[in-house]
Amino acid sequence: MSGLFITATDTEVGKTLVAGGIAAVLRARGIDIGMFKPIQSGNLAIDPEGDAARLKSLSRVDDELEAICPFSYEEPLAPRLAMERAGQKVTLHDIVSHYDTLRKRHRHWIVEGAGGLVVPYTSDAMVVDCAKVMNLPVIVVTGPDLGTVNHTALTVAYAQSQGLQVSGIIVNGYGRRQPVGVAEQHNPEMIREVTGIDVLGVVPWLGSNPTASAITQAVSDSVALDKIEQLLG
Repeated sequence: MSGLFITATDTEVGKTLVAGGIAAVLRARGIDIGMFKPIQSGNLAIDPEGDAARLKSLSRVDDELEAICPFSYEEPLAPRLAMERAGQKVTLHDIVSHYDTLRKRHRHWIVEGAGGLVVPYTSDAMVVDCAKVMNLPVIVVTGPDLGTVNHTALTVAYAQSQGLQVSGIIVNGYGRRQPVGVAEQHNPEMIREVTGIDVLGVVPWLGSNPTASAITQAVSDSVALDKIEQLLG
């Protein structure tokens, strides 16, 4: 079994869009890839506006939403806080047990975390601990704006300090502000220079509610999917 762990420099950077778009294109190429969003806060798994539903819709996997996202909470809080307020306790072992059962369904997997790596995740772990247990190459999704070089470099450095293999960075939302500023134009190359990690794509801003076809086309046009396919082995 192989796959990718998708994380981000912050919440609302667009990692769900990127993860779902990558899966859609790879599945269209005939690659058997599933989606796993272990914990979701802000929407229940069955909510069509939530990340799990978007991942399912974009990738067109036939797995049930409750399988894609086994633990979900309505309050838009860090997952650990959201589950505590819902009166639940989910451990890292619970996630791994679910994943061990689920991963038999597909040859490859894309696993999406929540927010960044240091987000309080389960009752006993942060997102980074989940990434470590799953032992998958990490793709970092980041924004294009002023400040992103610092945020991205810190995320990469922390991931590497924890023994994670950071295999690429994807810049998402390029061109949201028009005209595109000087910082935004140069940030992708500066990120590559500062981190030493390949920038595998610069995905354009697609609006606040892009269609599935627009997302898939943008990812297909702007992400080095051959390199990502190589990461899957």
